Amino acid sequence: VPSFFPGMELDYDRVGTSTEALSYKQVPEHLIVIGAGVIGLELGSVWGRLGAKVSVVEFLDRILPGTDLEIAKAAQKIFEKQGMEFHLGQKVTSARAEGDKGVVQTEAGLRLEGDRVLVAVGRKPYFDGLGLDAVGVKTERGRILVDQHFATNVPGIYAIGDCIPGAMLAHKAEDEGVAIAEYLVNGYGHVNYDTIPGIVYTHPEIASVGQSEEQLKEKNVPYRKGSFPFLANGRARAQNETDGMVKILAHAETDRVLGVHILGAGAGDMIAECVVAMEFSASSEDIARVCHAHPTISEAVKEAALAVDGRPIHI
Repeated sequence: VPSFFPGMELDYDRVGTSTEALSYKQVPEHLIVIGAGVIGLELGSVWGRLGAKVSVVEFLDRILPGTDLEIAKAAQKIFEKQGMEFHLGQKVTSARAEGDKGVVQTEAGLRLEGDRVLVAVGRKPYFDGLGLDAVGVKTERGRILVDQHFATNVPGIYAIGDCIPGAMLAHKAEDEGVAIAEYLVNGYGHVNYDTIPGIVYTHPEIASVGQSEEQLKEKNVPYRKGSFPFLANGRARAQNETDGMVKILAHAETDRVLGVHILGAGAGDMIAECVVAMEFSASSEDIARVCHAHPTISEAVKEAALAVDGRPIHI
């Protein structure tokens, strides 16, 4: 945190036996976040809960590019209800310090003034100092090129994780690490990139696996969808965590699950069931027929699966 917000210091005077041993002296009154992607929203969500006013500026006309649009729009409404402010379709032309303030201006004439500015408009692999050029390892657009077995063009050199094409996710890199180790020992190793889950650690969380509704439409894949709101889930109501929904997309002809998108408390844990189901080529009916304990939030997954066939029970 201090690296993002210079000047923020720990209050060591409060260190002691208290449960509030460490605290920050300063939370920005107004934080401006450039970029409404995963990192921008996660950090904006954190600082918003700490009491800062958070304004998010995004070049696109939506938040969370690549995420299922219906889920992204629902998430934006929740974040706005929490006090987060969004300025979409705005191209930032400058971000500068003026005294003790940060000023952000856009091409359309928007001017925002805040205590801190966080730039979260993208990530790129970092492999400076590895000597790739010296040994001739090929790269393209900032990524190391590898084949289906993670081998580079130089014999004996392999690469995995954020430095190769694909999602920059820790669990994706971990699976690739296992796969290359197995390949080197046994001659085979595999990662199913169609079942790599992605999670946005905001509050509530956003989790997804497989394809979005927009991707299916773009590929002309026939599909059916079922959704179920947390508002109709007993456990969510008891915990006062009723924001969000579960959305399941299944092939219209085979009923095979093609994508699952969850917005809500605990979404990052709930998605695991759906990843397993997709790994075993499950249908929405398969999920619907699995007994889910009551009362649990995971019942919303079962209900969404039932909704694919138009027969949810509790709504």
